[in-house]
Amino acid sequence: MTTRVMRSDEWADPPKPVRREVLDAQPPGPADPAATPVLFVPGYGHGAWAFAEHWLEHTAQRGFPAYAMSLRGHGGSGPAPQARLRDYVHDVTQVAAGLPRQAVLVGHGAGALVVAMAMARYPVRAGVLVAPVFGGLGTAFGLLGRNPVGTLPGIFGGRVTLGREQLFSRALPANAGQAYAQRLQRVPGAAQRQLITRHQPEAPVGAPPVLVVGSPDDRVVAGSALEWVARRYGGSPLLFPGMGHDLMLDARWQEPIDAIADWLGKAGG
Repeated sequence: MTTRVMRSDEWADPPKPVRREVLDAQPPGPADPAATPVLFVPGYGHGAWAFAEHWLEHTAQRGFPAYAMSLRGHGGSGPAPQARLRDYVHDVTQVAAGLPRQAVLVGHGAGALVVAMAMARYPVRAGVLVAPVFGGLGTAFGLLGRNPVGTLPGIFGGRVTLGREQLFSRALPANAGQAYAQRLQRVPGAAQRQLITRHQPEAPVGAPPVLVVGSPDDRVVAGSALEWVARRYGGSPLLFPGMGHDLMLDARWQEPIDAIADWLGKAGG
């Protein structure tokens, strides 16, 4: 795969500026100037809060300066009712470029697709794709079969609604899962429709190590989709059976983030 440096559509119609929410947590003790920052990128409907709940502070405790951002129109970032995928990619590259050192990008869900696209523009230290949603009719029809009431409106331009049954395992208390699901925000129609097409992002700049993480029991992303994304980056997915789509919020949230931190240590993060 080749990487295009110039993209005519972005020159002709650049993403509009927007306020971006970025939360952070720093490792305890004196600052280490060589520590690699980790930037968490949430998926559609989620904001930085989804990582601030558990993973942000835990990552800092593992010795990594940790940051979590909200894409435009999500969380505490500015509104963007007409946002498209490339606007989200712009947000990620801008935030990553503003960090003190070359970062590790960690994307979840459709945020993993955004991260994969950003890696073709920004030279990352490493990339982690968690429960990646790279789109395609298989994803759409799979969701339709498992969540017909919440998915059908999206096929006709309405909102796709995911509940706790799609996002979490039964190990997470029902009231907690319901509270998280109620925090999800509406996704702009243009960005949502772009996921009907399966995306094959350009190769990352500099060939960084990339880890794919997920669960075989994910009710949003099929196991075959996890395998497909992992093969694109020359590996196999790291799987956590018994967990749901939102691994960072599920009952066993510590297991995947510890595995990611361990991998970053071995990968030179």
